[in-house]
Amino acid sequence: MSPNCVNQARVSRDRYLRTGLVAAVLVLLADQASKWAILSLIDLPQRGRIVLAPVLNLAMVKNSGVTFGLLTGFGEWGHLLLSGLAICVVVALVVWLRRAESPLAATALGAIAGGAIGNVIDRLRFGSVVDFIDVHLGDWHWYVFNVADAAIVCGVAALVLENLLPVPHKREKAG
Repeated sequence: MSPNCVNQARVSRDRYLRTGLVAAVLVLLADQASKWAILSLIDLPQRGRIVLAPVLNLAMVKNSGVTFGLLTGFGEWGHLLLSGLAICVVVALVVWLRRAESPLAATALGAIAGGAIGNVIDRLRFGSVVDFIDVHLGDWHWYVFNVADAAIVCGVAALVLENLLPVPHKREKAG
């Protein structure tokens, strides 16, 4: 492989790294801004539930576990343990992000990392994660979630879809 090809590969991967970092920052800012609005402007803890649409409410839930309230039995140090675990995951995501080979993968990894950092900030500030988006059909309610959770789920879905879709073969240059 020629030095020019190596430099081009490095430049495109650096571009993808920037793409992922921008996605992470945007998700983190949107997550923290939405939580600030819910807690300070709207004062959802005081107001309780706000009906926005027939299938959508704002409802205050403090989640001391992980996704869908799992792993809540770690006691008073649980939020620190889960925060440490999430930080380790973010470090692994950044390593993966440095190796991202497409803008979609970089954006997805950034969204997951930004969401994870947003939830770590909550755990360190409040001892639990602030969840407030309540999607439901009649009396059936999905787990209450937040912007960070949505970014994590969408990022994982994008990575899965990208890996399931066929990859076009690159033609080798002759010569």
